[in-house]
Amino acid sequence: QVQLVESGGGSVQAGGSLRLSCAISGYTDSSDCKAWFREVPGKERERVASIYAYGRTTYSDSVKGRFTISQDVANNRLYLQMNNLRPEDTAMYYCGVVPRGGVFCHIVNRFDINFWGQGAQVTVSS
Repeated sequence: QVQLVESGGGSVQAGGSLRLSCAISGYTDSSDCKAWFREVPGKERERVASIYAYGRTTYSDSVKGRFTISQDVANNRLYLQMNNLRPEDTAMYYCGVVPRGGVFCHIVNRFDINFWGQGAQVTVSS
């Protein structure tokens, strides 16, 4: 059983930075798809970034150039560095894993995720 625990959320002013961390326990390997999603009330949970296949990454257009997804394979951690934050980035952020899902990780959606973290709130004020 894979378990994920997010940390690092908080409140910042527009233009500021935050780094989210996701501690992953249980069996994972390099063929897995790991991703960050976000959700606001009344809207669908959307993919922000994903990482797979020895470090290949994809980003949504709304965060490209501002957010960076990375992983520490040795310590089984996933990160999301968020720079130049905007009020529209305010959301609950979730990390997720699809075991052996690397082949479709570039198009992974919320229905594909097998394991979720509990979420971390990010609030950006103008």
